[in-house]
Amino acid sequence: MHYWLMKSEPDVFSIDDLARAKTEPWSGVRNYQARNFMRDGMKVDDGVLFYHSSCAEPGVVGVATVATAAYPDPTQFERKSPYFDAASTAENPRWMLVDVAFKRKFKRTVTLDELKAQPRLEGFALTSRGNRLSILPVTKSQWTFILSLENKP
Repeated sequence: MHYWLMKSEPDVFSIDDLARAKTEPWSGVRNYQARNFMRDGMKVDDGVLFYHSSCAEPGVVGVATVATAAYPDPTQFERKSPYFDAASTAENPRWMLVDVAFKRKFKRTVTLDELKAQPRLEGFALTSRGNRLSILPVTKSQWTFILSLENKP
C-alpha cells in the first residue's frame, strides 16, 4: 500500500464535496510528474490525505482512498473544457486520472504551518521549498504522524 497527498482548492472541490459525491474522478491534472504518480504509482485502496490549498487556512482536512486504477482523463478530449488538450488522442491519451473515494473528514484542519513546525516531517515534500505539485507521495511514517496530529489541540 502507498500513501499520497492530493491538493484541491476548496472553492473548486472541497472535502465536503467529496463527502457528498462519495467517489469522484480526480480530473484536470496537467503536470507530468503528478500524472505519473497517478498512472504509475497509485493503486486501488492506497491512502490519500485530502489537502485544501489556495485558501485562508491551507492544510490536511480529511482522508480518502484511491478507488480505481488510472484511466484516461476525459476532459482532455472535451473541446469546451479548460483541460482540453488538442495533442491528446483516444489512441494516445496524454493525461490520466484516478477516482478518489471519501473516507472521513478530519475533526479539524491540520494546517500547513503546523506541518512545517514538525521536526518529524523534515524532508516531507509538502513542506519543502518550491514544491507546488498537486499530488505528492507520503511515507507510511509521515502518514501515521499526520493522522495523529488531528487529535492534537
